[in-house]
Amino acid sequence: IYEASRRRLIWRNGAQAQCFSAEDPDSLRGPQFDAVWCDELCYWTYPDEALATLAHALRLGKAPLKLVTTTPKPIPVLKRLLAEPSVAVTRGSTWRNAANLAPGFIAALRESWSGSVRERQELLGELIEDQEGALWTRASIEAARNTKWEQPERIIVAVDPPVSLGPSADACGIIGAGAWGSGGARRAGVMADSSVQGLAPNDWAERAATLARAIGASEIIAEANNGGELVRAVLALAAPDIMIRLVRASLSKRARAGPAAIYYAQGRVAHMSRFAELEDEMCSFGAPGFAGSPDRLDALVWALTELLGGGEGPRLRTF
Repeated sequence: IYEASRRRLIWRNGAQAQCFSAEDPDSLRGPQFDAVWCDELCYWTYPDEALATLAHALRLGKAPLKLVTTTPKPIPVLKRLLAEPSVAVTRGSTWRNAANLAPGFIAALRESWSGSVRERQELLGELIEDQEGALWTRASIEAARNTKWEQPERIIVAVDPPVSLGPSADACGIIGAGAWGSGGARRAGVMADSSVQGLAPNDWAERAATLARAIGASEIIAEANNGGELVRAVLALAAPDIMIRLVRASLSKRARAGPAAIYYAQGRVAHMSRFAELEDEMCSFGAPGFAGSPDRLDALVWALTELLGGGEGPRLRTF
């Protein structure tokens, strides 16, 4: 029997469950329990205060128990719980519950989130942590995904070419992006990530050209620090109908990426889709221990610098 006025559930054997809101931690002062179930802890407004108050109420029986169920987020209170030796951890996937859910709902989730960090967190129950020192956070990526975007007035493809090919070679970063507006109101949208690893120059050039035609790009810009005129030649061969422009960097990768991270903080960049590999790279670049070459990110930085940079982006020479 549920007594709504008392927010209390009573079983026939006399057991009782009381309902409390985590929005009001002080309401937990006074009651006492044998067990407690804390649902969606990571989305509580006052998780530390609520759990601290609750600790004094969990005092009945021989072994009071606490159950926490939540979609994991890298907040301090959850990290502390996971580190406690007395805590047992169980992870469950939304896919394991698919038989009990509407088929259309499952299909929509797969189409929207498959392969993304959001799938790993929301559907697979993984704890995805922001890395200290990284230039982007998961929150900044989600904010970019929720930013409104308009039809771009200018569309480009940016290419960060590899210096070698084969299984151990760096990837070729290929990012499509567009921009609209003017002055401080100018915005950019990341439209596509066609980055690829291991291809020969003529193949990644063809891939860049295919993307440019698909999204209506008027120009392909490519970094020429490694490869120089060879980069221009293979791109011109693949895309004779599209303007090719080379750029050369004179700053470190981190220094070049700094302004792009600021554009995100200012809300000037929108992600028009989910780009799992690019976003993983963004949220790890700059953190201690980052390994590999940020090829997708490099191409993204060149695109945003071209579309939004003006005089405030990385120093570069075009030729």
